[in-house]
Amino acid sequence: MMLASSAVVGMGAAPDPLTGHVRRDLEQATDAIELLILLREKTQGNRTPEETRILDQIIYDLQVRYVSARKLAG
Repeated sequence: MMLASSAVVGMGAAPDPLTGHVRRDLEQATDAIELLILLREKTQGNRTPEETRILDQIIYDLQVRYVSARKLAG
């Protein structure tokens, strides 16, 4: 969840919890999403079906949000 939150903050969809300011850092968002994908690959076969479902949903949601944030950024 920490990586997902970092991606959302990086996309400018939520304020930074430390500063309270909304900022857009798509590189930070990309890094967080890529780490989640790596985590999914490295833990394959060692997750419960529920954990797999949640992780897949989080990654999918973040990727969709990222595409929208990229379009807004131009």
